[in-house]
Amino acid sequence: AVLLERPRVISAKVGHAWDLPENTFGAAYARFMGSRNFSPDDRLPVRFMDTDELAYVAMRAREVHDLWHTLFGLPTNLIGESALKVIEFEQMHLPMCLLSVVGGTSRFNAKQRKLFFQHYFPWAVKAGFQCTDLMCVYYEQHFHEDLEDVRRKWGVIPAPTVPK
Repeated sequence: AVLLERPRVISAKVGHAWDLPENTFGAAYARFMGSRNFSPDDRLPVRFMDTDELAYVAMRAREVHDLWHTLFGLPTNLIGESALKVIEFEQMHLPMCLLSVVGGTSRFNAKQRKLFFQHYFPWAVKAGFQCTDLMCVYYEQHFHEDLEDVRRKWGVIPAPTVPK
């Protein structure tokens, strides 16, 4: 359905998330975006793809990135982004995801490196492998559902709470 209908995660399509009840997936996404002053319209268009279908899939991957932050409860700091790239690699098997992990972790200080490889990396491998194929999810049809119910339905394991 996603490939046939080609939904977009843009303000015109997901703006209603800001009006949903607090416990919903959509409201959690809206809080995530609002707390960072992000807009779903900020993503650059995809270029250099051979077909319109490939361009759409690449754009969809970019657009659902913040939805994945919401689902997995990951921050947008270097550790959170690196962990999400591990999940993206488990889901999509794209070398660029793995290269992002290598590049991101090379910038860690010793404390961040230990925290990431002891807690976040093993969790992210398991979380990315265990959940449903997240690229095939029609997220927009689930914004009104309870966030915890959505996580259970899709097999999403939220990020670990680790000591600082």
